[in-house]
Amino acid sequence: MRFVIVLLLLGCFFTASAQPNPTAAADTNRIFTLDNLFELIKEHHPIARQSKLLTQQAAAQMLQARGGFDPQLYSYLDQKTFDGKNYFTLAQNGFKIPTWYGIEVKGGYNINNGQFLNPENKLPVQGQAVAGVSLTLIQGLVIDQRRAALKQARIFAQANEAERQDMLNNLLFDAAAAYWEWALAYNQLLLQQQAVQLAQVRLEWVKNTFLQGARPAIDTLEALIQLQNRQYDQNETELQYQNTSLLLSTFLWADSDTPLEITNAITPPNFSNLALPSINPDSVQLAFNRLSQIHPQLLLYQFKLSNLDVERRLKAEKLKPKLNLNYNLLANGLNFAASESPGNVNPFLQNYKWGLEFSMPLFLRAERGSLQLTRLKIQEANLQLQQKQWELQNKLQGYYNELLNNQRQIALYRQTVNNYQALTEGEEFRFRFGESSLFLVNTRESKLLEAQGKLLELKAKHHKILAGIAFSGGTLFKQ
Repeated sequence: MRFVIVLLLLGCFFTASAQPNPTAAADTNRIFTLDNLFELIKEHHPIARQSKLLTQQAAAQMLQARGGFDPQLYSYLDQKTFDGKNYFTLAQNGFKIPTWYGIEVKGGYNINNGQFLNPENKLPVQGQAVAGVSLTLIQGLVIDQRRAALKQARIFAQANEAERQDMLNNLLFDAAAAYWEWALAYNQLLLQQQAVQLAQVRLEWVKNTFLQGARPAIDTLEALIQLQNRQYDQNETELQYQNTSLLLSTFLWADSDTPLEITNAITPPNFSNLALPSINPDSVQLAFNRLSQIHPQLLLYQFKLSNLDVERRLKAEKLKPKLNLNYNLLANGLNFAASESPGNVNPFLQNYKWGLEFSMPLFLRAERGSLQLTRLKIQEANLQLQQKQWELQNKLQGYYNELLNNQRQIALYRQTVNNYQALTEGEEFRFRFGESSLFLVNTRESKLLEAQGKLLELKAKHHKILAGIAFSGGTLFKQ
């Protein structure tokens, strides 16, 4: 009966030892860094390309607003002919040039004739040149719709840039989280591959010592079970690595809008060769002080307030009465000099046409209501800005606190791993000289692997926290 059991055990471990040994990616593979990922995302990711459209939209809106100050040409012709008679012909041609301060400069040439021409439309036979200006004397003197539209277009351009930065900030933060999950899975796979190799070597050693009669057959079974458990764990980590690779691939795009996939040709860095950057407390304090100046979300609220302030000024201007002055200097044909008269009277005081236009609502209810609504919007935006700034400050402080704690945990677990390493090596030494059992060796080694895996998680978390600090500080898109 004992001989049958021994044959079965030998068959088991010979089968196990014949299984292929999965290895990590070759050393010749290219290391895919976080900077490489960010560079690809900024250049080709659809959201990053979408964010660039905001800049083009701002330029288009600026062009549209400047159109309010474009010079205009106009032409007017009104003619009546009846029963073979030319009752009248009224022809006007000219241009208007609006300016920044609400002054409109205009010029033209008018030709009017006919048998039944209205006397007020009578002009010199050769026609009449006209040069004039239109002035807004009260409402519209400080600001008007055209100037407000241009100011708001400039604010819109700055707001769109801040929105573009915020889109990139969020996109890169999600990408960084996916990247470090991918890197963690890769390093855990390396660890499991090493564990499987150790279990295979130990199984071979136990098998040889059993054949020499130095070990009982039960040790070969225990070594085989340990190998199978670690192969199971390796399969799970391989699956995790494949899934995190797929998740990271969602951030990778080519020039031709073609999605890319992570292949075996590239690998993340090995954590054992990767430094763990730290942050100076002064840098964190500087980030606190500059948060309102550089964070895209806070800048968006500030631009919103600037836009509302322009709207408030425009609506406050509408509380004033309208008083517009029109003045046109009239020429005799093309000659603007005064007609011959005693004393050579100044033409500006002789040949001209002018008028005043005045209007004002009696109760101004629509204007006052509109202004009040704008002021309420400003108060709301100020409260939102304060709340968002407080949230970001707390988030930044929270990430920094987490970083300090994680650094302590890494230092602690490095010592723990070293202690487990010494304990495992000591137990292995005792086992080879027959002073310990395979069960204790496997137990010590399992604890060591668990501690090493925990240390890998802490290192990945360290890099995630650094990305979180840059994200909450509004500077991740600059990296």
